[in-house]
Amino acid sequence: MIVYGINPVLEALRAGRVKELRVGERGDARVQQLLTLARERGVPALRVPAESLDRDARRGVHQGVVADVEDSTNHSIAELIEGAVGTPLILVLDGIEDPHNLGAILRTADAAGVHGVIRQSRRSASLDGAAAKASAGAVAHVRIAEVVNIARAIEELKEAGVWTVGLASEATMSHTEVDFTVPTALVVGAEGAGLRRLVKEKCDYLASIPMRGHVESLNVSVATGVVLFEVLRQREVGGTSKA
Repeated sequence: MIVYGINPVLEALRAGRVKELRVGERGDARVQQLLTLARERGVPALRVPAESLDRDARRGVHQGVVADVEDSTNHSIAELIEGAVGTPLILVLDGIEDPHNLGAILRTADAAGVHGVIRQSRRSASLDGAAAKASAGAVAHVRIAEVVNIARAIEELKEAGVWTVGLASEATMSHTEVDFTVPTALVVGAEGAGLRRLVKEKCDYLASIPMRGHVESLNVSVATGVVLFEVLRQREVGGTSKA
């Protein structure tokens, strides 16, 4: 897949996933850093015209660098859970189709120490290009399981002892009332539509983020960040704010 931009390509190089690096005929110190790292890792690097980079990045903001990167390893749900260090924290994406939101979510998931992301193989944004750029390189590090059916994936999580919490604006329970100190999967839905009905029904709990202003909901990437860092807060102090 194609990844572009200084930070995404740097993280892909660090993760050992770059097959070939292409940079513009002129480059600043940051591009030179990428070239040095590519040389150290034995990754071929080419100087190409700017129009070639524009074409490869599909007119995205490439900052003078594009890389061919190995596709992400598709993990199983069991691998995500078994590979967790400490109490499992899984993020489930139900039809996130905007690549910028997907990238922002992956960046937050990496920052929050999420042990894995589950997403549907269809009706989902591609992991390369704009999503990789928006993730600031996190796409190279987050472990991902692609599944055919999100509702079945939730069932598998529950069978493995992971509690599933769906984020829904109409839920009466606040996200701060949920006990996130147990093995947890946070389930978030598509922009605008939110979680699909069957997915909601499969979740153990539904929770919402209290809104104090005039708008009814937050952008899905922002909402995901709010809840993930509530998970971290609870796990540091040992329970909900009502405990």
